[in-house]
Amino acid sequence: MSVVKSSLPEHDRKTVGDALQGALVDLVDLSLVAKQVHWTVVGPRFRSIHLQLDEVVASARLHADTVAERASALGIAPDGRAETVAKTSGIDPVGGGWCRDTEAVQTLVSALGAVITRMRERIRATEEPDPVTQDLLIGLTGDLEKHHWMFQAENA
Repeated sequence: MSVVKSSLPEHDRKTVGDALQGALVDLVDLSLVAKQVHWTVVGPRFRSIHLQLDEVVASARLHADTVAERASALGIAPDGRAETVAKTSGIDPVGGGWCRDTEAVQTLVSALGAVITRMRERIRATEEPDPVTQDLLIGLTGDLEKHHWMFQAENA
């Protein structure tokens, strides 16, 4: 049941809904992974990486909210529940315990890379059915790519 009506035809709404739902799940999981690493990072570069991780968390949370609200505006109920995120995220899970600074950087490079790859697929999928959603995905992907670059530079 949808109480909000969309101007998109049903087929397009399904394509866009799938893209937005996938983006939401990946962004929620990215924020959780970055926060877990933020809490457990240790090593000589602790402080700078600790602060950099908070920037990723804030960015992922902001973008997740924007994506979820876009879905709602199109009559698509977003699903950011833990169970859904755990089942459908494209990010590899992180281990427990302390995380060396070099491992923390590699974890974020990998997580951001996975999310960016999936976002680029969603950008292509939404080009025709909804350029507004495509534009939203392009903007947030650019932000994620900036974080990706900065973490890659940590291990250069």
